[in-house]
Amino acid sequence: MSLQRLDKLMAATGRWSRREAKELIRQGRVLVNGLPARSGEEKADPEAAAILVDGTDLGYSRFTYVMLNKPAGVLSATEDPRQGTVLDLLAPELRRRGLFPVGRLDKDTEGLLLLTDDGELAHRLLSPKFHVDKVYYARLDRPLGEADRTAFQEGLTLEDGLRCLSADLRLLGDGREALITLREGKFHQVKRMTASRGAHVTYLKRLTMGPLTLDPVLPPGAYRLLTGEEVAKIRENI
Repeated sequence: MSLQRLDKLMAATGRWSRREAKELIRQGRVLVNGLPARSGEEKADPEAAAILVDGTDLGYSRFTYVMLNKPAGVLSATEDPRQGTVLDLLAPELRRRGLFPVGRLDKDTEGLLLLTDDGELAHRLLSPKFHVDKVYYARLDRPLGEADRTAFQEGLTLEDGLRCLSADLRLLGDGREALITLREGKFHQVKRMTASRGAHVTYLKRLTMGPLTLDPVLPPGAYRLLTGEEVAKIRENI
């Protein structure tokens, strides 16, 4: 990686502003390869240099990937003047990273939402060209059956003329619950597809996105960073 300004590297972790980084450097609390940094303008390679702040490794990474269990009632957006967004659920240091949601979940939909500052990876996950599978758990107000499963598999045409790609409908129990796998992400798509078959969604939760599966230990509103293995799996599969 190319050399970058030290204050910029520190600010990129989301833990400090550039002004705060410069003050830490001025106080002699930042070491680069064992030597006190001279100024914020000093340059270093974050992948090669040992950078310590108060004796702790800087922990720099080029991109950040956050798995969020989105709760109902929160917008999948970066900002909104009238109501809360998924970014409001994050710690301040993460909000400073410039993260954005990869795609969107409806306001009343729960489940897996990836937040990142990696635009290239986000584009590949969302691009129709890559047909990234997304699995949803749905509860319905009336049961669906085998004819509905076949219709989903053949590809539905909705009332507004939208032709949906083939989707998997796995019926659970008496058919009032289902696992629905989409390979695209149109507006309100699960709800519109089930409505076209005469059933309305009463609860919806996304469980997977490509190789990424919602961590079952995360309650609604909780989040964690992706592991290196999870990021590698995403890159391998798109």
